[in-house]
Amino acid sequence: MSQIRLRSEPEFYNRGDIETRRDAIRMTKIRAAVCRAFGAPLVIEDVTLAPPGPNEIRVEVKACAICHSDISAAAGDWGGTLPVVLGHEAAGIVAETGERVEGIRPGDRVVVTLIRSCGHCPACNERAHVYCAAPPALDAATPISGKSGETVLQGLYTGAFAEQVVVHESQVCVIDDDIPLASASLLACGVLTGLGAVVNTAQMPAGADAVVIGAGGVGLNTIQGAAIAGARTAVAIDIASDKLEAARRFGATHALDGRDPELAEKVQALTGGRGASHVFVTVGAGPAFDQAMTLLRKGGACVLVGMPADGVTGTIPIADFAAAGYRIIGSKMGSGRPKTDIPLLIDYYRQGRLKLDELVTGRYPLDEINEAIASVRRGEALRNVIVFD
Repeated sequence: MSQIRLRSEPEFYNRGDIETRRDAIRMTKIRAAVCRAFGAPLVIEDVTLAPPGPNEIRVEVKACAICHSDISAAAGDWGGTLPVVLGHEAAGIVAETGERVEGIRPGDRVVVTLIRSCGHCPACNERAHVYCAAPPALDAATPISGKSGETVLQGLYTGAFAEQVVVHESQVCVIDDDIPLASASLLACGVLTGLGAVVNTAQMPAGADAVVIGAGGVGLNTIQGAAIAGARTAVAIDIASDKLEAARRFGATHALDGRDPELAEKVQALTGGRGASHVFVTVGAGPAFDQAMTLLRKGGACVLVGMPADGVTGTIPIADFAAAGYRIIGSKMGSGRPKTDIPLLIDYYRQGRLKLDELVTGRYPLDEINEAIASVRRGEALRNVIVFD
């Protein structure tokens, strides 16, 4: 995912003077969890939220799940500028819309994602919305200011560890009333990323032999994606027995310990002696990538789903790589297109093919966000969700 920095690319529209936005009459006081020092606990404090500008929406956040990307950002793994409000896997109720917003009204229930798209750049014309080349004015003029009037950045394009957010309309997908908002929040990132890596990025065909390294939140959704896509085998690999047990519940046909010295031989045996056609690496660790390359069959694809810290590298035996016709595919946010993908994911949920409610391990109020994050760090949760009354 993207690093926490102000961007200098062209704006969607000309906002004008940034300070004019900060001095707007209709500022809203909200509570938020602010990261003021990398590696330190988040600080719950009052901040000010500017009103939505053209093509922007103010959303009252009802649920925001904790993603490992938030934890990595708060730890300083990607660098960036502070202070910042993180949180990007959210759902809530539309409170206000800015000028030129169409098809979204106050009162709508919505999923809020970090994927912003202008709709008309070359990437958007190719439906590659995650690579939009024209970030909106929110990147140049954060809507959040601190208790002393200082600039507070909107981390990961969303800033949803807060009671309310102001986001671009492209980040919002309207949903019906039949899905709990805590579960719906997971559609914003974890599910979109994991399942999308299979069906959008890799376009894995039915009958494939898939291996998923990492059975955390994104990994479980990659496993669900493999099952939905009709994989012949879906092998989960992790070093935690409880995560391997969860992987079986979420559709894995087999579950193996990543520390097993005979891991490659066991994958070969499960795939007719050929190895995996697709290996999805859902953890951001160099050794996991190296391990993935030992599990592929000739012509197979290694799909990099998890986001590592800056500077993490892997190794490739180039001659073997070329001779075997291996492919390496990066997958950012599952190549997601929220306004088309999220309704489809909801259909899978209604049909009983996609587990969402089962992914929610714990619900925490905003005041307990540091406890919720610590639980995720300890590996105790599939997804912890911050809930707002």
